[in-house]
Amino acid sequence: MAAELGIEFEPGDLERLGLFLALLLRANELTNLTAITDPAQAWVKHIFDALTLVPVLASIEPAEGRGGATHLRIIDVGSGGGVPALPLAIVMPEAKFTLLEATGKKCEFLRSAAAALSLKNVEVIQGRAETVAHHRGSKNDGRINSRREVYDAAIARALGHLAVLVELLGAFARPGGFVLAVKGAKAEQELEEAGKAMGVMGLRHAETVQTPTGRIVVLEKASRTPRDYPRKDGEPSRKPIGIG
Repeated sequence: MAAELGIEFEPGDLERLGLFLALLLRANELTNLTAITDPAQAWVKHIFDALTLVPVLASIEPAEGRGGATHLRIIDVGSGGGVPALPLAIVMPEAKFTLLEATGKKCEFLRSAAAALSLKNVEVIQGRAETVAHHRGSKNDGRINSRREVYDAAIARALGHLAVLVELLGAFARPGGFVLAVKGAKAEQELEEAGKAMGVMGLRHAETVQTPTGRIVVLEKASRTPRDYPRKDGEPSRKPIGIG
């Protein structure tokens, strides 16, 4: 199936993808990480679905970083059980992934899974997007710990309505960067409903990519996000911009 996307695996990739899935399903017996427990179904719904993002991410030009580094910086907001970020980190070792998750037990799983998979390109942060997106770094650390408008791509799956997702992810993407939302059959309807939120957050619709498992809504960061956004914890979900 990956061949349909033009993905070529390096030696050991499939084994590590299988190990991730085994770790996820084993941990799920103790912590609610996924509703999908059948291994065959999980390969499609978790692994293959995550890998549909690879061609889109590969098309993004990374911003030049400190010391001239040109690796992609990607943040996965609401990482949960690590999908899509950990499968992507396995097959995209040159990219740097930040996994943002609010729940402590889920963060523990993410860190242990990244260690078991020997993923040196992964960091896990515990926190809410509404708070972390406002962190600009201190005078002493330059932009090392900055989170606001520094990522080439902000990605999410199963994080709610697109209008909510736009507010939670938009401030992480740098100007010229992208927000990628993995959505289902209601992608076009949500895109229309999220028009006002996109305008507020400085995003514009670039394209919607049809994949074998759904749709990827690609939004480009056209202008800076106003400093008051995202709003306080929980508010984006309670009162989505432009809805209701």
